[in-house]
Amino acid sequence: MQYRKDKYGNDISILGYGCMRFTRKGKNIDFEKAEAEVLHGLALGINYYDTAYLYSGNEECLGKIIAKNNIREQVKIATKLPQYLVKTPESIDKFFNEELRRLQTDYIDYYLMHMITDIESWNNLKKNGIIEWIEKHKADGSIRQVGFSYHGNTEMFLEVLNAYDWDFTQIQYNYMDEHTQAGRTGLMAAAKKGIPVIIMEPLRGGRLVNLLPEKARNLIEKHDKKRSAAEWALRWLWEQPEITCVLSGMNSMEMLDENARIASEVQEYEFDDSDREMIAQIKKSINDNIKVPCTGCNYCMPCPKNVDIPATFRCYNSMYAEKKSAGRHEYAQTVGLRKDPGFASQCIACGKCEQHCPQGIEIRKKLKEADRKLRPLPYKIGLSIANKYVLSTRKKKKSKKEH
Repeated sequence: MQYRKDKYGNDISILGYGCMRFTRKGKNIDFEKAEAEVLHGLALGINYYDTAYLYSGNEECLGKIIAKNNIREQVKIATKLPQYLVKTPESIDKFFNEELRRLQTDYIDYYLMHMITDIESWNNLKKNGIIEWIEKHKADGSIRQVGFSYHGNTEMFLEVLNAYDWDFTQIQYNYMDEHTQAGRTGLMAAAKKGIPVIIMEPLRGGRLVNLLPEKARNLIEKHDKKRSAAEWALRWLWEQPEITCVLSGMNSMEMLDENARIASEVQEYEFDDSDREMIAQIKKSINDNIKVPCTGCNYCMPCPKNVDIPATFRCYNSMYAEKKSAGRHEYAQTVGLRKDPGFASQCIACGKCEQHCPQGIEIRKKLKEADRKLRPLPYKIGLSIANKYVLSTRKKKKSKKEH
């Protein structure tokens, strides 16, 4: 494992563990699996573990793993204040104390203002006394460093970056988002100020691996360097010295081992002209096929009408990145065959989802497009019949068990 420095000279592993995607058993996190993977990550040299108040069950799970295995001093915890829920000064303490309880600790190494989208988000926190609150908790040691995670445009990122003496920042950045959101301009601005940058969505929610079009997969398979799709994306990031740490939502031993291997081999400025040309070709093939730039972050959820927005867009993109039948089949399985289906047609255009979308997607418009493509008339009829059959079968099985 290689390490880069934070603002105060502490080592941060260039590969960070994104806890958001711990494996679940139904609604609950598979604790034993998560524990084994976190400990394996630690053995591989990963010391930065990212979670958030909003990630259901994740803070509790990480806290339990750390306490059970007595590894608090070996782990740097990054978690986040849900600033979008802050209405009063008292609510800041309420959320923070709850996070300390969940994580079974008395201090947070890296504390972020979660999902800042514009300067007004920060101004609202200032009105509620956040600057005085930060100073108090940094003074008593319960918070070591303060930063913000960002989703918004480049211009607004620069405003927020310059609005406070931040210790670090976290941005969405990958070869497809090089010039969107904070982008390379934001990355370089932070670096110029000496502010470490943590990267989220390096694989764009897995889409730069799992939803690559056939042309891109062929390019990768035939390339002389024999790198995987994930390795191309990660190396593209790590060769940039302005990047401090790249978060990956790892939920298998194989993924941990592979990412750690790359993190131990990569070098700053290692890309040559042929590497950059390879990335350009992959980007072109993706842009030729993509329909919705959704990363599956789930910030748009829950929908008041139960529309499964991320799944809808994932299946819609799959129709064009892979083949139409694949996307429609997945949509039927994951969205249509539920007790309460999450079809896009249930949308009432309230716009709540768009207020929280980090990508600025016109969700209401794209849901209508997706529904038309994913459920043409024959599929609507077939899904309706299949749904009734599945529910009927479940009721019969339940009745037999009760008797």
